[in-house]
Amino acid sequence: MIKIRTKLLIYFGVILLLLLLLFWIRETSNQQVKKLYDENMASFFLLNEMTKETNQAYQSLQIYVHEPLPENLALYKVEIEKISRVEQQFRAMEKEGIPKKNLLNMINNFRKQTEKTVQGIEKEDIQQYSTSLKEVEKISAYIHEKALDLIDEKLTKYQAASYFLDEKITQTKNMGTAILLSIILLSILFALWFSNGITITIGRLTKEAEEISAGRYNREDIVVSQKDELWFLTKTFNEMKKNILESVKQIEEKAKLAQLLKEMELKSLQNQINPHFLFNTLNTISKTAYIEGADKTSDLISSVSALLRYNIGSLDRQTLLKDEVAIVKEYFFIQKTRFGGRVEFTEDIDPECLSTPIPCLTLQPIIENAFIHGIERMAKGAKITLSIYEKEEKVLIEVIDNGVGMDQDTIDRLLDLSEETDQEVANKGAGHSTGIGMRNVIKRLRLFDKDSQVKIHSIVGEGTTVLISLNKLGKEDTLC
Repeated sequence: MIKIRTKLLIYFGVILLLLLLLFWIRETSNQQVKKLYDENMASFFLLNEMTKETNQAYQSLQIYVHEPLPENLALYKVEIEKISRVEQQFRAMEKEGIPKKNLLNMINNFRKQTEKTVQGIEKEDIQQYSTSLKEVEKISAYIHEKALDLIDEKLTKYQAASYFLDEKITQTKNMGTAILLSIILLSILFALWFSNGITITIGRLTKEAEEISAGRYNREDIVVSQKDELWFLTKTFNEMKKNILESVKQIEEKAKLAQLLKEMELKSLQNQINPHFLFNTLNTISKTAYIEGADKTSDLISSVSALLRYNIGSLDRQTLLKDEVAIVKEYFFIQKTRFGGRVEFTEDIDPECLSTPIPCLTLQPIIENAFIHGIERMAKGAKITLSIYEKEEKVLIEVIDNGVGMDQDTIDRLLDLSEETDQEVANKGAGHSTGIGMRNVIKRLRLFDKDSQVKIHSIVGEGTTVLISLNKLGKEDTLC
């Protein structure tokens, strides 16, 4: 993840490098111009000084010829030393070439002729120093002429070089302008890109927050391509939206469950008398029948009492599968007493599965539904089987009857839990003792455990199988 601070540092670093490059190019160009100028000016001054010194040496020599005094000789020697010093500078500065050699040869000849002149004066040989002095004058003129030629030549080269430098300076100036414009353009583009990356993302987050505040949660997640702090903020926002949506769904599910419980309690209240009066009366009848020797009647009344006590108890509770099986056995006993040999009830129950949590009043409404709509009208051979077993970490409950069965439309209506079909099948699915329909059972199972499944398989004229799949451990804090 590249942080916004890192992006800014990279940007300013690039701008700084471009500015340093611009300054370096300009400084290099200025140094080249200055170097060329200094070299040519030094050469011009040196050639001019060489011409000047030779003229002064010639004049000093003339003075010494006309007045051969020691002080005039000393003055001459000073001028000759100056010429030697200028000659050394010329040798060090100028490049090797024919003009340099010619000029140096002339200076050497000039020095030799001046020495011959001095020697002629010392020997008082008029012929010798007159001839030598004329040669000195002639060589001095040549040196002056040659120096001017060299100056003209250098000026010509300097002019050509100056044109080249002017062109190079122009190119450098254009390059500097291009770099400066590039910096400005890059700054504008970066500012637009950077500001858009922030404002667009914040704008989308703001709009999405307004949608959430309006209660519209089912929207697509915000996607940000650049991984920076805004990417992390957007990711956290999307996760927060999902958590809010999940919380809303849980609240809605709890509200539906509470509504179902209220409906169940209202239906139960419709059929209630005073519970304590009813249970005391049934217990009194059961004891009376037992005293009178009517054991079967006593057992039947006890089963009815247990069944009623379980049905009208608090619905806002969780129970275990063993309690549901126990109350189903009481129901089996009552119906067996009522219908005798017309109905056969069989059980195939794995005791290891009886500790599984389950919503209260789950099995009895399914058994009642099988009895009322499946086998109640059969004159003989009616059979209901309850099987409970474990398979692949799931607890499976099967209620099988060999009754009249149902068509696929009826099955689809039972499994369709939408609000539109609630009233349509409410009466068709109601049991005659619990007042709880099949769809109500399915709803409470799904609210109790999202992983639970209810399947119905039925063939008209052959029977129906209801299969319930539950997690073995269940949810400890879930209300039935």
